[in-house]
Amino acid sequence: MQSPLLTVNESGSVIKLEELLSSNTVILDCRFSLADPSLGEKQYRQGHIPGAYYFSLNRHLSSPVAEHGGRHPLPAAEQFAHDLRATGITPNSTVLVYDDSKFGFAARAWWLLRYFGHKDVKILNGGFSAWLSASLPIDSHEPLVQQGSFEPLKHSHWTVDIQQVKNIAAGLDKSSVLIDSREEKRFQGLEEPIDPKAGHIPGALNFPWQQVSDERDQALSRLAHIQRWEDLPSDKEVVVYCGSGVTACVNLLSLAIAGREAKLYPGSWSDWCSYDTLPVETSL
Repeated sequence: MQSPLLTVNESGSVIKLEELLSSNTVILDCRFSLADPSLGEKQYRQGHIPGAYYFSLNRHLSSPVAEHGGRHPLPAAEQFAHDLRATGITPNSTVLVYDDSKFGFAARAWWLLRYFGHKDVKILNGGFSAWLSASLPIDSHEPLVQQGSFEPLKHSHWTVDIQQVKNIAAGLDKSSVLIDSREEKRFQGLEEPIDPKAGHIPGALNFPWQQVSDERDQALSRLAHIQRWEDLPSDKEVVVYCGSGVTACVNLLSLAIAGREAKLYPGSWSDWCSYDTLPVETSL
């Protein structure tokens, strides 16, 4: 596939910058902090890429939390479409998404846009920090609400539900492999700062999402992504999860760069551990 990454180069410009800032491009600022949900929008108002609209993980990239379904359920199709139309998006738009968290939130937007049927989506490699480092222009003005024409076309087969995950965990589905995207300590059950239970879904393999990028928040090379996943059996369907279906999208991005198809368990660990009867594995 064509790389979904847009990279700031050494001369301080972005590939086809004049096209990027044209009327055919929609830019979404996805900066967010789980510890302080208001921080991303505050940062946006202090300065963002000119013309960018702010998309919050809680308000735009998720739907309300229920008893089950995880901490960040996927947004409802019509609400997501309504929010996108307000940015002026059309079927011919290029959409650029960015954050400042090693793709942690931008990848969610990238995946959701494609899940709901938009094909031309790019992620700013290195995030807002890369933009600033290249001394590129920023703005503090919020763009006007537009009248776009986005109509959702959901790719439902890109996700799995909890029953499918139960079958994988119980060994009833031997054609799939589970990937846990959280950091190793949470996977092992040594600590759990967010959810009520520590550990992982039985049989899952651990591929922390932070390893998709380097210390500058730049994505690894395509070869590195290929090598990262080369031990996964090519005949198995890959199902990815994390804490709440957000940072798992960073691994989905890595898999896409490597040329591997994969599915998302949207509710992820926060959905799994909301059921008292479901088994949990730890390294303890």
